[in-house]
Amino acid sequence: METRPLKTHEHFIRVTWGDCDPAKIAYTGRLPWFALDAINAWWEEQLGGDGWFEMELDRNIGTPFVRLEMDFSHPVTPRHKLICHVWPVSLGKTSITFRVDGMQNGKLCFSTRTVSVFITSDKFTKQAPPEDICDMLRRHIIVVA
Repeated sequence: METRPLKTHEHFIRVTWGDCDPAKIAYTGRLPWFALDAINAWWEEQLGGDGWFEMELDRNIGTPFVRLEMDFSHPVTPRHKLICHVWPVSLGKTSITFRVDGMQNGKLCFSTRTVSVFITSDKFTKQAPPEDICDMLRRHIIVVA
């Protein structure tokens, strides 16, 4: 995966005992949830309000996922806060790609790339994102060498 940019949105997650399996590390299935929670926090910060919930209900815009890639490199535990670095990687005609790096105690634990398509929620049909969202996304896409 590409290098993380210097400026990203940071979303902090408190990993709890209930997130863990008998091996005392976070259940594998919790890690995508942590990444999606971080992406929603990014939307909340950029658009205000409740992120995806508000886009869906108030603007009739959905962003269902069509791809999720995740690389694991270090266990996630309740011992340290999980810091999820979030940023948009690319904007297509009807899609958005995000990257999330999950860090604990200075170590990369996981990295994701997600692709979502923009839809008209009540019809569940693909659409281009509204121009105001495109403009905002273009300002936040960071190209890293």
